Amino acid sequence: MKIPEQYRNTVIPHIMVDGAADAIAFYTAAFGASELFRLDGDAGRIVHAEISVCGATLMLGDADAPFATPDRSRPSVALHVYVPDVDGLTARAVDAGAELLSPPADMPYGARQSMLRDPFGHIWILLTPTTA
Repeated sequence: MKIPEQYRNTVIPHIMVDGAADAIAFYTAAFGASELFRLDGDAGRIVHAEISVCGATLMLGDADAPFATPDRSRPSVALHVYVPDVDGLTARAVDAGAELLSPPADMPYGARQSMLRDPFGHIWILLTPTTA
């Protein structure tokens, strides 16, 4: 079996939320995400969906055991994504309802970076390379 290109050489984040349809709408408004796939379940729940954020694939679905939506006080994972314009996308995400944890700043490792918490408790680190 050939592994699809978007899944090769990567660990694919698969996040669980309470309200996956709302999360997809938020990620579309905040990050310009495009929905790639959706498998609907009962009562409007999403069993599995995939979206693209600046070319990066993210899987998500409504949280069912053994999964839960993250603990907003201490999430254990951050989602890093390289974007063309960290300043513009950070502003867009905040306008859509993300909480700004650290504004865009040039980092010593050659990237401009910001950190946000989405309304579902996930931490996003947006980066734009500043060196060639």
